[in-house]
Amino acid sequence: MDLFSPVQLGELTLPNRVVMAPLTRKRSGDAGIPGDIVVDYYAQRAGTGLIVTEGTFTSHEGRAFDGQPGIVTDDQVTAWRRVTDAVHARGGLIAMQIMHGGRVSHPDITGTDRIVAPSAVAIDATVHTRHGKQPCPVPHALTTDELPAVRDEIVTAATRALEAGMDAVELHAANGYLLHEFLSPTTNQRTDAYGGTPQARTRFVTEVVTAVADAVGPGRVGLRISPAHNIQGALETDPHDVATTYGTLVDALAPLPLAYLSILHADPAGPLTQDLRHRFAGPVVVNSGFTTATTRDEALALVAHAHGDAVAVGRPLIANPDLVDRWRTQAPENTPDPTTFYTDGPHGYTDYPALAG
Repeated sequence: MDLFSPVQLGELTLPNRVVMAPLTRKRSGDAGIPGDIVVDYYAQRAGTGLIVTEGTFTSHEGRAFDGQPGIVTDDQVTAWRRVTDAVHARGGLIAMQIMHGGRVSHPDITGTDRIVAPSAVAIDATVHTRHGKQPCPVPHALTTDELPAVRDEIVTAATRALEAGMDAVELHAANGYLLHEFLSPTTNQRTDAYGGTPQARTRFVTEVVTAVADAVGPGRVGLRISPAHNIQGALETDPHDVATTYGTLVDALAPLPLAYLSILHADPAGPLTQDLRHRFAGPVVVNSGFTTATTRDEALALVAHAHGDAVAVGRPLIANPDLVDRWRTQAPENTPDPTTFYTDGPHGYTDYPALAG
């Protein structure tokens, strides 16, 4: 087994073990409809073992930033079908990351009269809106009676993603967004059955993942988590609580069985990640996070030493649409330009050159 060998993730047979991490690019306009450049962007990267799209909103209330694509309207489904057709035409596989932004948003972005979260605790941050930077407001704390509707929106989004031709969906329970907000003790201060103990804080995520698996088949569902990543105010600083919370979550989901578990953690080879991997007892995608970009040597070592079944890679795939070929042949890499990560248009998006010939 090596980075360039095939791997089975649920119903998907990947030709190699490089997974394109979900990368926010903000190129889908005010209506959240992927256009021609989005089609080109993903098609260019079809040589990756599996593409995971940028986080895609499940409802207008769950939209996290301007330019984010959605999977809510028929027009969005039709647009994503053009993306999946283009990726499949080049022999690629693509999964949609399904995402609810939770409290990391603003009504100027969602177009709704509120944003929502597990608890009425605002994130101490600002967000970019069409009216400039705005502080994140205090969110509405979802009531117990409102939770099934949020769950069902996510299920509907997953169903629509497969209607749009996606090979799978990845549920976003990482990086401080809604599902992660239920897991973290700083963002979940509920006193009902969905808050308090680690077991209670995992309940909503477990219900959502199970419902999506029931709707589209577990072999087409992945889950992304980021234990102790401590980003966007979703703090998890007690090692015992972290181990208990995520161990409980993985134990609950292991019997489904899902296509994969994607773990973002600074130490993919460390005891927490590896404990979760063995408890999950299914395919695990590992990723060391945002601090430094994943290198070829790191990715090779993670697979060679069986720390993960595949490796999620971000920035190198922004700048190198043919990254797998470059890594296979040890060819030089393009350098990503961070000033273009979140801008409009093709520059820094679809104009990175591929290898000649």
